[in-house]
Amino acid sequence: MADLLDRKLVFVTGKGGVGKTTIAAALAWLAAERGKKTLVCEIDAKGDLASFYETGPTRFQEREVAPRLWAMSMDTEASLKQYLSLQLKLPLVSRVGPLAKMFDFVASAAPGVKEIVTVGKLCWEVRERHYDLIVADASASGHVVSQLAAPQAMNELVQVGLVRQQTGWMLDILGDARTTGVVVVATPAEMPVSETLELTDALQRETNVDLAAVVVNRVLPELFGRGEEEVFERLAADSGAPARRGVEERLGGTIDPLLEAARLTVSMRRSRTEHLERLRGAIDPAIPMLYMPYLFFRAQGLRATHQIADALSAELGY
Repeated sequence: MADLLDRKLVFVTGKGGVGKTTIAAALAWLAAERGKKTLVCEIDAKGDLASFYETGPTRFQEREVAPRLWAMSMDTEASLKQYLSLQLKLPLVSRVGPLAKMFDFVASAAPGVKEIVTVGKLCWEVRERHYDLIVADASASGHVVSQLAAPQAMNELVQVGLVRQQTGWMLDILGDARTTGVVVVATPAEMPVSETLELTDALQRETNVDLAAVVVNRVLPELFGRGEEEVFERLAADSGAPARRGVEERLGGTIDPLLEAARLTVSMRRSRTEHLERLRGAIDPAIPMLYMPYLFFRAQGLRATHQIADALSAELGY
């Protein structure tokens, strides 16, 4: 298996709300820190990516947001214009005009065209070797499979001609595990784990893209061991225990809220561990599973990006 940062194109996806943009932003930051010229692309173009670098809004034209790190947002119409200019030698026009209507008509008549334009832009950047690594903050799990499967579907549908030629080289890039991989992000909860297992199965059945890693985000630390749990239970059971009275005298009040908080922390950690074990047991042991800590502060901005990048570095053994 290729090292994650030795690949050229990495799609980061997962169920909505699990923090896939956080992971994509941190992964790109880590690659840039390690000396790789890196492009991070927000495919859904919601504008969230910029907040992780505390920079202005990203656009289709990539721009440098940190040393060796460029960022952009996908725009299918702009991508189509660039494709027509490069492949068919048509000059770029300042206004899309009739081209937008034509594109919408073709996309409606031939499902998968927009997906090919989106994925094709990233594959083209790989082919032209403009960057050492491209990290795609991909669509959520409900849409990413159709995006990655579109070139194969179109290749099977069209047997000859320019379209066949274009999808052919895209498939070569997407299907090379040393070049391209998918990182699926999950959290240790029932629904995200179930959706992650469905997604990994669909990726393997319907696409030729390698599953590079599974990232489990927001993993709670193990604050208390079994011995400490027993102490908490004894203190809760005996309100007159000398040890308890001594602590309450120093605090100036009852410790019941603290004991309840400790009990809740242990319960949450234990229930999430069950989901982690289910996920690990269902995923091929050869696929790395990386654990990211729960951030007890605002999970956006450079502080969060740096902390998650450091955690990724540690998990990857750098």
